[in-house]
This record gives sequence, C-alpha cells and structure tokens, in this order.
Amino acid sequence: MDNCRVEHDSMGEVRVPNERLWGAQTQRSFENFKIGIEKMPTEIIRAFAVLKKACAEANRELLPEKMTEEKLSAISAACDEILSGKLPDEFPLAVWQTGSGTQSNMNLNEVIANRGNQIAGKKLLHPNDDVNMSQSSNDTFPAAIHIAAVCETKDKLLPALERLILEFERLEKENDGILKCGRTHLQDAVPIRFSQEISGWKALLERSREQIIITFAALSNLSLGGTAVGTGLNAPKGFDRLVADKITAAVGSPFKTDSNKFHSLSSQDEAVFAHGALKALAADMMKIANDIRWLASGPRTGLGEITIPANEPGSSIMPGKVNPTQCEAVTMVAVQVMGNDAAIGFAASQGNFQLNVFLPVIAYNYLQSVRLLADAAESFRIHCVSGIKPNIGKMKENVNKSLMLAAALNPSIGYENAAKAVKLAFEKDITLKEATLELGFLTGEEFDKVFRPEEMT
Repeated sequence: MDNCRVEHDSMGEVRVPNERLWGAQTQRSFENFKIGIEKMPTEIIRAFAVLKKACAEANRELLPEKMTEEKLSAISAACDEILSGKLPDEFPLAVWQTGSGTQSNMNLNEVIANRGNQIAGKKLLHPNDDVNMSQSSNDTFPAAIHIAAVCETKDKLLPALERLILEFERLEKENDGILKCGRTHLQDAVPIRFSQEISGWKALLERSREQIIITFAALSNLSLGGTAVGTGLNAPKGFDRLVADKITAAVGSPFKTDSNKFHSLSSQDEAVFAHGALKALAADMMKIANDIRWLASGPRTGLGEITIPANEPGSSIMPGKVNPTQCEAVTMVAVQVMGNDAAIGFAASQGNFQLNVFLPVIAYNYLQSVRLLADAAESFRIHCVSGIKPNIGKMKENVNKSLMLAAALNPSIGYENAAKAVKLAFEKDITLKEATLELGFLTGEEFDKVFRPEEMT
C-alpha cells in the first residue's frame, strides 16, 4: 500500500493511508467488514463528538492530573471540527461491524486524537488513554444512540411535522362548510364536512407529535459511567452525573444518568418504546396519504372529490396521466419505518448478559426512520397537501346519490322502514325520496322537511 504510515494497536502494526486521520483499529475494521454500503450514520458521529467533548470536560474537573487543560483544548477543538462537518471522510466504517459499535467508538477516538495532535503541534493525545478516558464502547455507543435520537427528532422531524400540521389547519379553515359523503368500510356513509375530514388528518399528526415528545423522557437516560459491564470500572465518582450535565448544556435538551447502568448497557427498551411513536406517526401518515389518493382517484372514473398537484408525467405509455406520487412516496416511507421498527424490536431482544450487541443496526434503523419521516412530511406538504383543492360539484353529486342519507329518516319512519327505502332505491336505481314516497312512508312535503343533509354533520 503506497503513501501509508505505520500505526499500531494491541494486536500489532497496521498500515494506514497518510491522508487519513484514523488509526489502526479503524483500519482493521475498514478492511475486515466490507459488508453492504450502509455506513455509520452521520447523526451518530455528531452525537459521539458531543459526547467525547463532554467526557473530556468532565474528566478535566474530576481527573485534572490526567486531563490537562492542554489536552482538553485539543480534544474540544477536534470535536468542534467534527460537529461543523469539516471531517466527513474520516468515518468510513460499515454498520455491519461489531455489535457493540466498538470500532466506531475507536474511529472517533483515533480521529480526535490525531486531529488534536495536529492542532497541538505535537504528540499530545492517545486515543484510549485520553479521548476514551473514563469510558468504554459499551457505555458510549448506547449513549450516542439516545443523544442522536433526541437531537435529530427535535431538530428535524418535529419542525417538519409542525409545518405539515399548520398546512392542514389552513386547509381545514379554507374548506369549512363544504358537504361531502362520509365513508366507512370503503362504503358510503352519512355526510360530513370536508373541513371535518381534514381536521381528522390534522389531529392524527398532533397526537403523533404528542406521543413522540413523551418519549424524550425515556431517551434522556444515559449509560455513560457504566463503562464495560455497568460497574463503572475506571470512571471517577460523579463522572456519570457530571457528563450528563455537560451534554445537556451542549445540546440544549435535558439528559441524566441512568440510575441502573446494568440496565442501560444490556437493554434497548427505551429505543423500542421511542421508535414505537415513530411507527405510530408512520401509520398515521400512511392513512392520510391513502385517503388523499383515494379522494383524488380518477379523475373521471374514480372518486374525484379532490384534485392534487400534477408534478410530473405519470406514465411512459399513457399520455396525460398524472399519478399521486407524493402519496406513494409517503406510503413507502411508512412501510420502511414499520420494517425498521420490527428490526429494532428484534435487535433489542438480544441483550445477552451485560451488553446488547446489536447497537449499530438499532442506530441505523432508528435514525433512518427519523430522517425519512422528516423528509417525507416536508415533501408531502410542499408538493401535495399545499395544492389540495375540493371538487365541490363532485362532492355534492356524491352526497345526493348516497343512500346512507336514509339515516336522516330514522326518527320519522324508523330504522327498518328506512332500510326498505334504501333497498328499493338501490334495486330500481331511483332516488331515496322516490323510494320513500313509493312505499308510502312519507309525503313529498314531509320528506323535504326531515331530509336535510347539511344538518347531519
């Protein structure tokens, strides 16, 4: 291998490209795990940078004889560069590596140490002794999952979800008073207002938002300070609480030390619980997208009660065809998130003895779900929801044709007689009024008096 330097670890010497900041353990992992194309998520890398800086700050206070001000300054500067996106090519490792994420933890340790040494202008930092001080991969990786999950959800998903909610709120106000046919079991039902239907979509997203926010309390628990098996070996007293405070200050979201590190190293139940709320959002977005594409179906032989934006040609053979592509994208995202939820659940069940060793796949799937839901909500809002228009004529036509308006007759002629009128109207393809009069249940004047669809909502 040309243009390489020799690095070493406990297993011996390794040749590493000169231009790379990583060291021996990263190189070994890079060579040994050429599996798939999925790389460790950048969200996890950023979370690790926050974590490593906070650990160095805590060590400076608790172990000042080991973590000098000079070392802290170099570590902090290197972490800040990672957080600013200056070193994107230094984290090449696959998701499909050791299940503890040890090699990604060491990737961070090595890059921070080597970059810190460049900044200091001398050999100042050691990846294990300094950057990994008071830590183990076994307590840093679970903590990084929680930090990344909270920060990415708050910074990306919740704002996109809020904008989508506000778009539905605008639609609800604009479409107040428009009467349309309700549907249950994919069959005609009693009337509702279009604004009421939209309010249901909006409420789905609002409830999902509430459920997601609730999960932050669970994710706020950090495993840091447990080190290898939860006993806290080689971590100074008070390190766990102090580093949680440092992380809280750094990211602006509250974190605390887990009261039982044997739990936090071996269990991923909090990730399962929190991702469940993401799955609930995916289910709601699936429902909304399906409703919208059904209502827009046609345009002439479907329901055709609304129109949605025509963003691109829908067929390579049928000229003029336009498809509900944004709805389809949302539903595919929902399917992926539901699949991710299953993967996370299976992975979390594998906490054998003192450690779960499915951490990278949990991190990858969780953060993909956050990213996809945020992007899908934004795309759906911009390219579909914002352009929804009611086809008032079609809505009125469907309301007038619906036989389920017979529910308005129940108080006057009773359920069974109303059912007879519906059956006759369907068999003879006549109106409900004509059927009711033919059966002698009401006069025309009486029918008009009680049959007022606009009052059924």
